[in-house]
Parts: sequence; C-alpha cells; structure tokens
Amino acid sequence: MFPAAPTPRRELPAAREASGTDRTEPSSPAPGVPEDTATSVPKSGGRTAFFDNAKYLAIVLVAMGHAWEPLTDGSRAAEALYMTVYTFHMPAFIIISGYFSRSFDMRKDRLQRLVTGVAVPYILFETAYAFFKRWADDDPGHPISLLDPWFLTWFLVALFIWRLTTPLWKIVRWPIPLAVAIAVLASVSPDIGDDLDLQRVLQFLPFFVLGLSLRAEHFELVRRRAVRIASVPIFAAALVMAYWAAPRMSSAWFYHRDSAQELGTTWWIGAVMTPALFGCSIVLTACFFSWVPTRRTWFTVLGAGTLYGYLLHGFLAKGSRFWGWFDDYAWLHTPPGEIAVTLIAGAIITALCTPPVRKVFRFAMEPTMAWAFRKDPADTARAREGVSA
Repeated sequence: MFPAAPTPRRELPAAREASGTDRTEPSSPAPGVPEDTATSVPKSGGRTAFFDNAKYLAIVLVAMGHAWEPLTDGSRAAEALYMTVYTFHMPAFIIISGYFSRSFDMRKDRLQRLVTGVAVPYILFETAYAFFKRWADDDPGHPISLLDPWFLTWFLVALFIWRLTTPLWKIVRWPIPLAVAIAVLASVSPDIGDDLDLQRVLQFLPFFVLGLSLRAEHFELVRRRAVRIASVPIFAAALVMAYWAAPRMSSAWFYHRDSAQELGTTWWIGAVMTPALFGCSIVLTACFFSWVPTRRTWFTVLGAGTLYGYLLHGFLAKGSRFWGWFDDYAWLHTPPGEIAVTLIAGAIITALCTPPVRKVFRFAMEPTMAWAFRKDPADTARAREGVSA
C-alpha cells in the first residue's frame, strides 16, 4: 500500500466551501482563504480521494457503532470497542466538515446551499423520523418538533449553526482554546436544555473549529510513515484503556449530549473530562487519518454519499431496536453473531452511499429549490453576457 521510497508528496488542495455533502467548488477560493499548491493525492471530478475515503470509512464506523450498541450490555469487549470507536468517528467527520467550511461566508450562493444541503434535509428527515417512530415503536403520541432533534438529525442542526458562525471563528485570535472553553462551560451547565440539542452543538464545537484552523500540510503530517507506525500501539493502548474503563465509566460521555450533572457526577468532573476527551479524540482521529488511503479506491466514490448513508441507515438502526431483533435472536450476542452484525452494518451503509441511492433521494438531500430564492440581477446580467458572447 505504501512504497518504501515514495516520491515527494505535495500538499493537499485548499478546501472549498461545501454543502451538506461536502462538494467542492471548481472556482477559486474565497478572498482570504489561501490556495494550496497542487497535490499528488488523486482527484476525480474535482474531489480529493483522501477526504472521500476518510468520510466513507468514518461512516462505516458510525453504522457499526450503532449496530454494536445493543451488544455492549453483555460484552465487555464490545463495550471497549464501542467506546474506542466513539472517541474518534464523529470527531473525524466534524473536523472534515470544518475543513471544508473554511471558505464559507455570507455570499448568496453559499447561504442557499446551506439551506438546501443542510436545513431542508433536517426538516424532511426530522419529520420522517418522527412518523417512523410513531409507526415502528407503536408511539402515536410522539411529537413532531423541529426544536428537538431525534437520533441522528442533531448533526444537521449543529452543522447549520457551526457554518453560520464560521466568519466569527476566522476573526478571533485563539479560536480553538475559545471553542474548548465554550465546550467546558456547556458540559457544566445542565440548564441548557434539549432545544436544538445545544449540548452537542457546543461540546462538539472544538472539532469543527479545529477543522477550520487546519491546513493541507497538517493532513500531510499525520500521513507520514512514522505516524502510521505509532498509531498501531496507540490504538492498542486505547483499546486496553477502554476495556479497563468499560465497567467504570458511562459511554454516554462520548455522546457529548449531557452535562456532567446529568451524567450523575459533579460539575468539576465535566470541566476535566471535556478537554481530556477532546485530547484523546484528536490523538485517535490523527491515527485514523494516518491510515486513510490517499489513492483512489473502490470506495472513494462512496465518500460523496456519506450524508445519504448517515441519515438513511438510522431507520434500520432504530427499527432493529423497536422490532426487538437483538432480543429475539440470542446468537447475535455470541462472537460469531457480533461479527455478523458488524459485517451486515458495513454492507448496509455501503449500499446506502452508492450513486443509485443518491439518485433516488437527491430530492431530499440536495434539492435545487431555485423557485425559493430571489434571482440576483447581477447573476442575470452575467448570464446574458455569457449568452451574447
């Protein structure tokens, strides 16, 4: 996979502002966003293989993590693996989202894409999940509330808020320490409530701000051979630590959705755990990135459909609980069953990221909605000039 004497690698390209699916723009970066040099990392259709590979592998881990959750009660090993993966899979996603938001500003087309690529999918899937829970869980009274994200949709709310605040993070002197301080304050504030899942928005904020602060050379650093080699014992140590912590610590700490007091401890524990978990997540995320292939692979094309896989697999993840699959089939809690669950989860999420699925659900994930926005006279004039030319 990695030759013994690789040719000198150049930097990754500068990130372009992206919608919910992190599409790249063919145009030049926005003013103030440096344009990095060309890269040896393969591209296809204006996309960088490394990031698509990373997103696909991360979404596979997300699906596997959801499949492992019912297995953790009876298996300390499954709990340890679950906690280890939850330390870095969403942070990796959020860091990439931040990196691809570096050029975001209040330009009209970018705001429109924020609405069509993030806000509209949130409204549609939050509503769909509510109806699904009413039917699948026999809960006809389950409310439809856009202020209370259910299950996976919190990420869309968070991404919408994070992107809107991007211009502010560009002007502050110490963005990452400030974001960590905000996360710490959130973790010790039980009165924040559940509206818009603000606990998660604020506690995951440092990862997004870190992504905004990263440059191409930082990804080059973590992909060095020395980092790949060091990641092996680091991951092994993380698994051992998680195995020790499994009966002593709640995995809810890794969800970042509750304050320390709501997790049954004192406020100062939250003030310590938040930066500690942030540090652990950064280390394991760097190790994860170090092993992401930079060349084009069979799954590179699937990286463009990770939002599809993320939102669609939630129906099966929750349905398996509502319909009692893990309770009815005891063999799923045996080692062969756990392996089978892992492979099935990987296969399902892979299928949901494929181009045919994206084509079917593009109306909900990436609607154009030209009818909903005013036409810019300047754009019309430029279009006429192009026709006349």
